[in-house]
Amino acid sequence: MVKIENLSFGYTKKQTLFDQLRLQLQPGNIYGLLGRNGAGKTTLLKVMTGLVFPGEGSCRVAGYDASERMPACLEDICFIPEEYHLPSVKIESYVSINAPFYKRFDYEKLGWLLREFQLNPQNRLHQLSYGQKKKFLLAFGLSTSARLLLMDEPTNGLDIPSKSQFRKVIAASVNEEQCVVISTHQVRDLENLIDPIIIIDEGRIIFQQSLEDISSALFFETLPEIKENQQPLYYEEGLAGYAAITPNVQSKDSRIDIELLFNGVIANNKGINNEFK
Repeated sequence: MVKIENLSFGYTKKQTLFDQLRLQLQPGNIYGLLGRNGAGKTTLLKVMTGLVFPGEGSCRVAGYDASERMPACLEDICFIPEEYHLPSVKIESYVSINAPFYKRFDYEKLGWLLREFQLNPQNRLHQLSYGQKKKFLLAFGLSTSARLLLMDEPTNGLDIPSKSQFRKVIAASVNEEQCVVISTHQVRDLENLIDPIIIIDEGRIIFQQSLEDISSALFFETLPEIKENQQPLYYEEGLAGYAAITPNVQSKDSRIDIELLFNGVIANNKGINNEFK
């Protein structure tokens, strides 16, 4: 679905954000794209949509060069940004204007999602709260049935019940023909949804694994103390002891802590990746 090869990009000639970046994404997955502030998560999503152009290398979406922004390609891409502006029109007017750009737009699904999010088609977009606007964008984006659905911090602005709704509608709406990429800092909001996990740092993809492979290779546990003969791949001290990642030498099941995994990959990238060889 998405194939990025030897991609280099920088907003200025003196500052390179990506250097020979390579990435392939396949349909049937909800990828979690994680990284520190400034790592390039949002820019990478913009590269996939053709909103910014690589200095070197290529990004192809469904066989098209993303930077050419061909209509046949764009009708299969929906990007829900973190920052957005909505016009002062009714929801139904926005839909009537924008839905025709997506050949597989599902009006029945949109009706269900608007009811799920308690949004009235007669509501004017500029009069909605920030959280309501975000719900509308999510409802519209899911209804496009775009084969590539990109979301940048989709749970920002949502209250706790709405985050639960979000997980529910994503799980119910996405099909095997779609490739979904969710860029987020709010990993605990999405840890039962995203799979595989992609971590980007300093312009490179430093980690990309499925939850199944993570569970097979790594063991997540809480230790009362770190003994001298213990060598966790990574650990953090907390109120209940030490949250630790260790090699899963006994092939036990454990609950994957994505936030702990992210911190561990950043701190001990080589050590953790070696467990997958």
